[in-house]
Amino acid sequence: MKNEHLTTYLNDHLAGSVGALEMLDDMIDHCEGKPLDPILTQLRADIRADQDQLKALMKRLDVAEGTMRKAGAWMMEKLSRAKLSIGDAGHPNLELLQSLEMLLLGITGKRSLWRALLATGENTSALHGFDLARLEARASDQIERVEAAILEIARAILRPETDTSDE
Repeated sequence: MKNEHLTTYLNDHLAGSVGALEMLDDMIDHCEGKPLDPILTQLRADIRADQDQLKALMKRLDVAEGTMRKAGAWMMEKLSRAKLSIGDAGHPNLELLQSLEMLLLGITGKRSLWRALLATGENTSALHGFDLARLEARASDQIERVEAAILEIARAILRPETDTSDE
C-alpha cells in the first residue's frame, strides 16, 4: 500500500524544483556576463541534479509524478515575475535580493526533505543506495552560496541613507 503522505510530500518537492529551475533560468538570462552568472549557473546544475535524484527516488518508490503540481509550480513562478522581475541585473537590486531569498526558502525545504528521508531511510529498503547524507550536505552548501550572494546584495542596497559609520 502506498503512503499518500509520502506521495504528496515528494510531489510537492518535485514541483518546488520545477519552480526553482524556472526562476534560475530567468535569473541567469538577466545576469548573463555579470558576477552572479557563474554562481547561478552552478546552482542550476546542482538543483537539476537534485531533481534527477528525486525523480529516481520517486520511480523506485513507485510514486507517480504529479503533473498538476508541476504545472502549478511553473505557473506560480511565472506569476512571481510580476513582483520579482530582475530589473537592472547589471547592478544589485531589491528584486534580485528577493528572488534569491525565495530560492533560499526552497533550498532550505529541500534540505529538510533529504533530512526527513534520511531519518526514515534506515527502515526503508527502497531508500538504500541513495546517498541522502550527500544530498543534504549539497543542499547545505547551496544554502551557504545563496546566503553569501544575498548578503553581498544587501550590503550594496540596504544601507540606510543616514549611515554615519564612515565618519
